[in-house]
Amino acid sequence: MALSQIEKKVLKKLMRHTYVGKRHTAKDNIPKGFPKDERGDVRKAIKSLVRNGYLIEYPTSYGIHVSIDPARTDEIKEILGIG
Repeated sequence: MALSQIEKKVLKKLMRHTYVGKRHTAKDNIPKGFPKDERGDVRKAIKSLVRNGYLIEYPTSYGIHVSIDPARTDEIKEILGIG
């Protein structure tokens, strides 16, 4: 499956901060750092990545968090061209 540029940027940000497996971050934190006009697209990209199994959602008492599915890290590194 071909990922959009925004989806790749989201995955790259999560990989850079090592949000893989049990290390997760709030969904609301991911759009931070992106240009304001892209933030809506980032939210849509997160939903798409969850739907396609690249991201895992963790319900917490203070909101929904996400992280990269550790079983797909090799595939994601290949898509992003990382080591």
